[in-house]
Amino acid sequence: MNRLLTISLLLLLPLGCRGEREPWADKATVVFKHGKAAGANTIKELILRFEDRNPDIRVIEEILPATTDEQHQFYVTNLEGRSSDFDVMALDVIWTPEFAQAGWLDDLSGRLSDDEISKFLKGPVVADTYNGRLYAVPWYVDAGVLYYRKDLLEKYGLDPPSTLEELVASARKVLEAEKDPHLYGFVWQGKQYEGLVCVALEFIRGNGGEILNAQGECRLNDPRVTGALGFMRDLIHKYNVSPPLVTTADEESTRHTFGLGRALYMRNWPYAWNLFQEQGSEVKGLVGVTAMPSFSDNTGNRGVATLGGWQLGINKHSRHPDAAWRFVEFMTGYESQKALAIDAGYKPARTAVYSDPELINKQPFIVDLYPIIASARPRPVTPFYMMMSQVLQSEFSAAINGIRTPRRAVSRADRQIAYILELSRLWKQRG
Repeated sequence: MNRLLTISLLLLLPLGCRGEREPWADKATVVFKHGKAAGANTIKELILRFEDRNPDIRVIEEILPATTDEQHQFYVTNLEGRSSDFDVMALDVIWTPEFAQAGWLDDLSGRLSDDEISKFLKGPVVADTYNGRLYAVPWYVDAGVLYYRKDLLEKYGLDPPSTLEELVASARKVLEAEKDPHLYGFVWQGKQYEGLVCVALEFIRGNGGEILNAQGECRLNDPRVTGALGFMRDLIHKYNVSPPLVTTADEESTRHTFGLGRALYMRNWPYAWNLFQEQGSEVKGLVGVTAMPSFSDNTGNRGVATLGGWQLGINKHSRHPDAAWRFVEFMTGYESQKALAIDAGYKPARTAVYSDPELINKQPFIVDLYPIIASARPRPVTPFYMMMSQVLQSEFSAAINGIRTPRRAVSRADRQIAYILELSRLWKQRG
């Protein structure tokens, strides 16, 4: 009898709970996809703050792998299938035109006034614009900078270099004087990946060259491009200020090398600064930051940093585009960008945050960093950039490794990119 009573109660239990509702049942659910990030705790805190202020919206945070290639593949696979399983996505600065052209992003032009757009740095806005329409909002930015050992430059009476020739001369002087086989002159990202394109662009633009001109025409067959790539190769094979290991190096490997006190100069992104200032860092208090130098006969192009960073876009097939926009608006607002800058070291996309007294007090170097970031230029803004990048990575790597001469490498790249641009032209005609 007791057994029958127990079974009856178990059968009745779900019926008794059927009238109860989850606390979020009447809320619009916004799924936010982004890559694994150093500022994970700050992002979680901002999401909770947003939910407190918007009780009608629930945000679900879903983390993608850290590598941009894997994130890009996830988005392409799901968006091609018109997935509505996520609403807001963090986009690498180079993806926006591709996703916009494919019809995967909500047009945000009508949601932001011209006055509001003007409060963001120009470079990210240009990168987020396709055919005159805004498809993403800048979240945080990056720009290539030159790190240097203040103590070693002061020891030998040297100033931070304003030209690449000065960088070579000062590196050779310090290396010869220190006679330390474990000290390198200049480390940078030379592995065959997107980071190499970013670095090469800074050398190319620092020599007055460009990959595409304002009309979208390929300009690789230019002595200024060839000269820049030749100089990168010579840093390793002629001047001996960059070790051969740079040809396999990425951001983190160069950061670790510099952070161990084994390099005089390093090209990297601003994120490394906070890590160098942590307790226990071997270079704490010994590091300075300046713009990437240009070539001596092109000093007007000093500080032409490659723009990096992340944007927030809304899935065209989102079930809750208005709720998604409110979340994007909050996460790209002044308060959120300031929190990410102070707590996670992310560099703001809003110009006013750089004047914030609290941020300046905690990160004084942000004052010197601002002109570099403000003048940073995006990589070619085209839906076909990912295809172009694959070509550039291969040919630039061949040039700096001595597999092909710089002239031969850029000639091959020029032909392949011309074909990609022709595909782009035909695509536009179809559309």
